[in-house]
Amino acid sequence: MQKTLRNRRLRYSVVVIAIIALVAVFVVRLVDIQVVQAEELTDAAQSKRSIPVTLYGTRGSIVDRDGTALAESVIRYNITTSPRLVKKFEGKLGGTRVKDVTVDQALAAVAQASGGDVETMRKNIAADPKSDFAYLVKGIDAKHYEAVVALGIPWVYKEQQAARTYPTGAATGNITGFMGTDGAQAGLELAYQKCLAGTNGSETYERGEDGVQLPGSTVTKKRAQDGGTLVTTIDSDLQYMAGQDIADAALQLKAESATATVVNAKTGEVLAVADYPTVDPNDVDATTDQGAFGSRALTAAYEPGSTIKAAIAAALIDKGLASPTTQVVVPYSRTFSWGGTIHDSELHPTENLTLTGILRDSSNVGITDLGAKMTTQQRYDVMREFGLFEPEPAIDYPGQPSMQYGASPKWDKQTDVNSMFGQGIVTTAMQVSSIYQTLANGGVRIPLHMVKGCQTESGKTIDAPDVQSKRVVSETAATQTVDMLQSVVTDGTLEGMKPISGYNVAAKTGTAEVSDGKGYGADRIISVAGMAPAEDPQYVVTVTFTKPQTSKWSSGAAPAFRTLMSQVLEKYRVAPSTTQARTYPSTW
Repeated sequence: MQKTLRNRRLRYSVVVIAIIALVAVFVVRLVDIQVVQAEELTDAAQSKRSIPVTLYGTRGSIVDRDGTALAESVIRYNITTSPRLVKKFEGKLGGTRVKDVTVDQALAAVAQASGGDVETMRKNIAADPKSDFAYLVKGIDAKHYEAVVALGIPWVYKEQQAARTYPTGAATGNITGFMGTDGAQAGLELAYQKCLAGTNGSETYERGEDGVQLPGSTVTKKRAQDGGTLVTTIDSDLQYMAGQDIADAALQLKAESATATVVNAKTGEVLAVADYPTVDPNDVDATTDQGAFGSRALTAAYEPGSTIKAAIAAALIDKGLASPTTQVVVPYSRTFSWGGTIHDSELHPTENLTLTGILRDSSNVGITDLGAKMTTQQRYDVMREFGLFEPEPAIDYPGQPSMQYGASPKWDKQTDVNSMFGQGIVTTAMQVSSIYQTLANGGVRIPLHMVKGCQTESGKTIDAPDVQSKRVVSETAATQTVDMLQSVVTDGTLEGMKPISGYNVAAKTGTAEVSDGKGYGADRIISVAGMAPAEDPQYVVTVTFTKPQTSKWSSGAAPAFRTLMSQVLEKYRVAPSTTQARTYPSTW
């Protein structure tokens, strides 16, 4: 009996000890879970039900002077999933009740609603079946996104982002530039990245085991901030017209490329800067000429030819070294004591020309005869003051040539002479526009600019260009030069151009030889730069054609100049001239 009692007590003790040991194990495990591993396990659980979402700051718009969008961001949606939750479910697809919706049925419905590809979806899901994130389809618009949502698939989610679009397309693509997979690639998009770029934020939401987002669980951790609005001086309507004008002319001339600029003479605002060929930022891959990704008017350096002569003439008058009626004996060619030779573009007998006649006939020999009255340094300095030899400081645009000529010219004797008729030196079309803006504005240069500033989300304006004006030549010198340039139109190298009815026009032609690195060949760059109305110039227009084939003389550029200038005068309702063109004697 006692033995039996002892056995029972022993069994009882063993059971109690076992229970105590088991409880101790549970206690230790509980402490381990709730204390030792508490933070780690909480994070793990949270990571499985708490889903982070990026809030994209919208990239700012680029607009023209009137607020018309040249580049803007639109909302697009990425459709995502959690591969570990992808399975059949009971539900409906687009309102049709289905007891068991298979994965294949669901993916086919998503593809039909979004325009996506089922095989791509399967591949993305299979890449990491245990993960919480995979793309099903990217970049769909709101209409297709809503169609996907209407399917009611529990393991399908959305990710919102901004996509870039360019409403004016190729008309302003040379100015705006474009975005690529690696960000801003060209133009104002690249130059003003800091202004335009938004700042991304973040939020999280929680979802249940079935993958469905829990209502009211969204928490915003960081607010997204939109980019600023870049306000340009461009008139998008005029920009379109300018682009059409030079494209039509370039095709007729069989030119390699062409540019056009329109500038407000009184403010220095660039109203249009057109290029041919150009890029459509909505379809960049369609452009095979990478030189068209930017603006040649701003980035292509070339020898401008005779359009420079107006600056030399104004400087001579300003320094009291010549007047519109200064007399010069002008042979066809001239040979210098050091062996160099220059000649005029057309064979002619020795002529008695005034400075006015020299501009009218675009005489290389004549302008160098008078230009030699200035020292090399004086001519160099005045060209710099007109805006040559350095990028336009008020225009922030990638790819402008540095043109670091230094404080003094390093020209040989031939270049020293040739520079007076625009050979041996390089400019851009925009720099030539600067010369004529200065003359049109009474000798006062206003830095050309095509951006007014960046309006931030808070309403503050930043990045406004420095447009402090500077007098380059006297008002008398500028006015007399403009008057002389009217002779170019009435009976000079532009005599064959049909007049613009009701307006006096002052302009200068340029026919520059193109260097091939070893010398000058048969190719030319032809251009016209001018202003109207001549008695009180309001607008400056330039057109330039590179390597034309059907006409290699500057007169070939005249029709495009006339068309564009006529459009400018009509668009801005410029009052017609009320006086006859003022001219000076061209011969003596």
